[in-house]
Amino acid sequence: MNIRRAFADLSVGQVHYAECGDAQAPAVLLLHQSPRSWAEYRAVLPLIGVHRRAIAMDTAGFGDSEDGGVPASIEQWARVACELLDVLNIVQVDVVGHHTGGVVAVELAAAFSDRIRSLVLSSTPFTDEHFRRARAQRPPIDEVAPSEDGSHLAALWQKRQGFYPPGRPDLLEAFVRDALKVERVEEGHRAVASYRMEDRIGRLVQPTLIVRAALDPFAAPHAAELQHHLPRARIVDIDGGMVPLPDQMPEVFAQTVLDFLATLP
Repeated sequence: MNIRRAFADLSVGQVHYAECGDAQAPAVLLLHQSPRSWAEYRAVLPLIGVHRRAIAMDTAGFGDSEDGGVPASIEQWARVACELLDVLNIVQVDVVGHHTGGVVAVELAAAFSDRIRSLVLSSTPFTDEHFRRARAQRPPIDEVAPSEDGSHLAALWQKRQGFYPPGRPDLLEAFVRDALKVERVEEGHRAVASYRMEDRIGRLVQPTLIVRAALDPFAAPHAAELQHHLPRARIVDIDGGMVPLPDQMPEVFAQTVLDFLATLP
């Protein structure tokens, strides 16, 4: 199935997105982790597109999307995502978010409740005061000092290598390509760390699936916290899943999403 790519003119400038499937089918919006792009879902889009209109956007300021000079925040990224839905004439959508994308999905559901039918929160952190204090004490996740000999590129690779499956250098290459496109590579992580999810998650009324990648140390511990605040949500564990889950295991990821959507009224 062909992937169609386009730009939408939104408040921040041009925002890039990719889609698969029948434009008249129910829509699914896929939101990526930081500092990735829509390409995190390159292999997932055609699989979901067989049954749905599958759309993966570049978050404002990532991939090929402009940020309009507006400070990065989860709230801003959710507003821009809703603008894209408006331009595409999508009244209601199921939202799938991975890592940062899951945090944006929570804000979308809280701020634009009538537009969001359901949520799939994949490897999504629960960001409360404890999370913010812990994050403030840790070193930057992806930031590396620039170097004239290019050694900072190897440093960026090595920072992520332990969280990626062995024997899959293609996944790390995809990460580095996306990271190099971002002007301030740590900005997404800072936006997540400053988001007050504890003040927003109580607004969620949508059916929710929590996807827990078993070998993702950043996300696996948060699944129980999310379920505590979303008691009707169900947790699905994906054995062997790591930080790059959507492009590491696209078939399993896509089927997990489709199975959940099939249970909705």
